[in-house]
Amino acid sequence: MQKGEVKGIIESLLFVHQHPLTVADIGRILGDEAEKKLIREALAELVAEYEEMGRSFYLAEVGEGYQLRTRVEYAPWIRNLRKVKPARLSKSAFETLAIVAYRQPLVRAEVEHIRGVDSGWVLNSLLEKGLIKILGRKEVAGRPLVYGTSRRFLEVFGLRDLGGLPTLQELDALKEEEMPATQAEEISEEVDEEEEREEE
Repeated sequence: MQKGEVKGIIESLLFVHQHPLTVADIGRILGDEAEKKLIREALAELVAEYEEMGRSFYLAEVGEGYQLRTRVEYAPWIRNLRKVKPARLSKSAFETLAIVAYRQPLVRAEVEHIRGVDSGWVLNSLLEKGLIKILGRKEVAGRPLVYGTSRRFLEVFGLRDLGGLPTLQELDALKEEEMPATQAEEISEEVDEEEEREEE
């Protein structure tokens, strides 16, 4: 099988599949006719070609695979077409998700120790949304469930893998650059109020 033919097949698969396809996924579909090296080369060429063309979409390496994505500047028109509002997470859900992402694997008690409030319902909500998953059970008394992020988490946040998460220093630098002190204080007050409601 020639590289041009492999590129055409991969491109058609990416157009019809709504989730990222890994090199292994593509290899299974193509069978023994294409080596992984050939698939990787074809994907790299497709990434470069879409960038060079400057189209409204691009090929992104996310969720441990590859996915065709529209550029962010076209989001308002796509929302108008689909007539759906983007899903939003509450501040407590974002906080819990961040704790799981940076501290995984961990159990509910560890999340609650960091947050200082009951987090069972938030963890269940994140499980339902497919952003976290159960990795197993911890071998301690009660054998609590162990949580970690899912491939869907990587896909939603546009990450190739967990190594793409910003460091805490990078997050602190972003906060200082983008948020005036007064705005930071307002958000801090909102978070405090939300946590008080959770405790009640």
